[in-house]
Amino acid sequence: MQAMLLSLLGLALFGALHGQEEVTVQPDFQQEKFTGKWYSIGLASNSRWFKEKKQVLKTCTTVITPAADGNLNVTSTYPKSDRCEKRTSLFIKTDQPGRFSYTSTRWGSQHDIRVVETNYDEYALLYTKKFKGTDTFIMVTLYGRTTELNPELQEKFTQFSLAQGLPEDTILLLPKTDKCMTDAV
Repeated sequence: MQAMLLSLLGLALFGALHGQEEVTVQPDFQQEKFTGKWYSIGLASNSRWFKEKKQVLKTCTTVITPAADGNLNVTSTYPKSDRCEKRTSLFIKTDQPGRFSYTSTRWGSQHDIRVVETNYDEYALLYTKKFKGTDTFIMVTLYGRTTELNPELQEKFTQFSLAQGLPEDTILLLPKTDKCMTDAV
């Protein structure tokens, strides 16, 4: 009986972990509608970087532009100490529309990025799985076309983050700032 219970518990755990793996992308994702200016509204992650920096993070601006080869250039402008810093990433399209890969040569990490849900003109919810060495981290991002999103969308972000196994203390609605908002590309 105990062996059977352990087997069932193992299957349940496998199912739960497997469920976290299967994060779907926006049906009929339309990349051209996804481009443009976004504001980071929420961020959730189990990475060490996030835990160390979350108390100083603020809303930032992200501009997504199409690259000549069909990929996406993603440029984020954010306040860092007394200046504005820009970081550009190249999101490589995969065979699945709405899913991208990114390699950080600076940090030696691989990223699997999925646009989980968007209505293109108000909000976008992204899921990223980051692989660095033997470590794996999850990040959930909530973007808005404006710096204000309704409470229902903020709650959707929180619930989706929790469903990915992220604890409540790793979910952050970013404090608003005017710094660096006009410096975006």
